[in-house]
Amino acid sequence: MIDFDVVTLSRLQFALTALYHFLFVPLTLGLSMILVIMESVYVMTGREIWKRMTQFWGVLFGINFAMGVATGITMEFQFGTNWSYYAHYVGDIFGVPLAVEGLMAFFLESTFVGLFFFGWERLPKLGHLVVTGLVALGSSLSALWILVANGWMQHPTGAQFNFRTLRMELTSFADVLFNPVAQAKFVHTVAAGYVLGSVFVLSISAWYLLRGRNVEVARRSLAVAASFGLACSLSVVVLGDESGYLDGENQKMKIAAIEAEWETQPPPASFTAFGLPDVEKRVTHAQVKIPWLLGLIATRSIDKPVAGIVDLVQHARARIESGIEAYGELRRLRASPADALDPGLVRDFEAHRADLGYGLLLLRYTDDPTHATPQQIDAAAWSTVPDVPVLFWGFRAMVGLGFYFIGLFATAFYLASRHRFERHRGFLRAAFLSLPLPWIAVELGWVVAEYGRQPWAVDGVLPTFLGVSRTSAGNVWLSLLGFVVFYSALAVVDVFLITRAIRRGPDGLGYWPSRPWPDPGTAPDRATREAGGDR
Repeated sequence: MIDFDVVTLSRLQFALTALYHFLFVPLTLGLSMILVIMESVYVMTGREIWKRMTQFWGVLFGINFAMGVATGITMEFQFGTNWSYYAHYVGDIFGVPLAVEGLMAFFLESTFVGLFFFGWERLPKLGHLVVTGLVALGSSLSALWILVANGWMQHPTGAQFNFRTLRMELTSFADVLFNPVAQAKFVHTVAAGYVLGSVFVLSISAWYLLRGRNVEVARRSLAVAASFGLACSLSVVVLGDESGYLDGENQKMKIAAIEAEWETQPPPASFTAFGLPDVEKRVTHAQVKIPWLLGLIATRSIDKPVAGIVDLVQHARARIESGIEAYGELRRLRASPADALDPGLVRDFEAHRADLGYGLLLLRYTDDPTHATPQQIDAAAWSTVPDVPVLFWGFRAMVGLGFYFIGLFATAFYLASRHRFERHRGFLRAAFLSLPLPWIAVELGWVVAEYGRQPWAVDGVLPTFLGVSRTSAGNVWLSLLGFVVFYSALAVVDVFLITRAIRRGPDGLGYWPSRPWPDPGTAPDRATREAGGDR
């Protein structure tokens, strides 16, 4: 029997470490591309201020990159310590993109990060720009392979269960790589990282303008962030729509939970802009609907229904009953001599193999799924419903923040085109106070994607509770507390280093002769600013 204290603690530990690691990943993606833009302007124009900007934001990128590496490595160790059966069951598929990520992306990125920092005076301008581009490419490739692995967990393709080894085995690497869910998640996640990086640069630049410091650097940085961020925030909406369509095709329960739709909607399905999900009564109160929108998102049509939770549970019940047959046939196959397998048994198992994962859901309620009671089958069917309120509100908060960023960048772009930032201190304050919001948005996106997959570690293949290691709850508690302490210390160091670099500004990084203002809290006169900022 499964120790559910171990399951809960293992899930909590992985969730905390993944969410903490994801604080650094999108900023790495966003800043790497902004560095490419800034250095490209420097190479094309030869103006030293753009080199200065690239070096300054590069320091913040380097601090964030180091923290991302430290947190990412420890997170991957958990597949061997807390999720050993998961690693055994699907390691042939899941391990491939992780290995390629390490060889192709991580080493590439890490190598050229060093050249980025130490090659300014050793490489020609164009050569250094190529290095910066390769850093950005490595960041994107790293995200690609991680999301290929994660996309396979959301929509497993290119793999098949082998009853002889009791493992999933790779049948087509191309199907895994070109999995449409993985590709959609990749472009959506990368675009969200670009938005986060743009808000980061926008907010810090607004802080400098409010204090009258490093004005020429701040103005240009804010203009870059405004234009790049506006384009990326608009693309996030489009790419998020594509992810919604693919979820409507492959993860119908996730869409139903996000919408808190208990009953199937006839076409054209409406989108619930607001509602109060009631899990006990299985109804959503006070609904405010937008006609046709959900049908367009989930089915790309206005003449197809969107399945509700109740009907999807009935579908899961039918697959569980088929999974019981698969489980029974698998036991009979395993009991037969390996050199004298009955072809009839093999055919019977093949007929139900696709539903074996649903049969495994019953192991949460009984030691022998072939003798499951109707009540246990019903409980297993309803266990396929993720936490509806979490998904419902998490998705709407994420979408609301996405539209806020579009408005923020559009306003910044307008002010940049008019060179009027200093005249609108209210906007600058709003931009600075927006600094934590993109992190909230990306973390909510991760929660919606991962929590919406439950109760599956691999959708329809392996229930989450079966993937844990056979260890004690005390061991998991010990490692969980260790991670909390370690990551808390890293958080303090990260905030200290980034805050110190920002307070020092471009003049205090050692790249340039320091020209401290007489009073850092007051704005320098124009002649002094021009002399120190745009040589």
